[in-house]
Amino acid sequence: MGGFGLAGPAPRDVLIILGVLFVTFALRFFASTAIVPAVLQLTPRVWTQGWVWQLVTYPYIGTAGSGLFFLLDLLILYMFARDVYFGLYRKHFWRMILWSSLGGALAAVLVHVLLTLAGLPWAPAPFAIMQGQWMLTAIFIAAFATAHSDATIYLFFFLAIPARWMLWVEILFAFMAFLFSKDLPGFVGICAAVGLSYLYVRSNGSLRGGRRSLREMRLRLEKWWIQRKLDRARRKRGFKVIPGDKGPNVRKGPWVN
Repeated sequence: MGGFGLAGPAPRDVLIILGVLFVTFALRFFASTAIVPAVLQLTPRVWTQGWVWQLVTYPYIGTAGSGLFFLLDLLILYMFARDVYFGLYRKHFWRMILWSSLGGALAAVLVHVLLTLAGLPWAPAPFAIMQGQWMLTAIFIAAFATAHSDATIYLFFFLAIPARWMLWVEILFAFMAFLFSKDLPGFVGICAAVGLSYLYVRSNGSLRGGRRSLREMRLRLEKWWIQRKLDRARRKRGFKVIPGDKGPNVRKGPWVN
């Protein structure tokens, strides 16, 4: 099942994510290739010019102020992403990334649209604090903290805190980044992604199986909706519903449904 840290197997999917982040980060430093991350990262053009692909590509575009901090970001990302991968496995691992990152991007874009239409001041670089590995790290930490709430995480590699606190620590870090950048859309996007990651893991009970899957939740919702339709039909058309499995006294026959 793997374990938290650096020891143990390295999932190929996680290594691919790290590789893509590293390559796209390096492309920023060459004039001939800088256009690639500029087109794929999340920008206001997603709604002003219809560049909708940015809603799903932006988490994989590496960004950082310096190379040293970027490598540190990748290290932290790897430690959490590996544990989440071995808990969710490939299908749910990628579904959670898409669910959380797309939801966070839509929330951020909506805030940016509202600020623009209202003529309110906004950051000169909207979405800056939710780009690339920062968004992925927020998603993976939220998933880990939800599934392993009683575990211990060493914040800054020396401060031991319960993992469940990391959900609020992430929000705090995002808020501090907002204070310096004034990037309200980015702050809302990170908060939304953290919340969606929490809901995804909770809906499965834990990272390793769980009480109720998303498919089961969808089937329960469909059952509830069909039952409401049957109830309306019974009242409107005068149907009399005879349950066929409520005891031996119920008459059997082809007319009983």
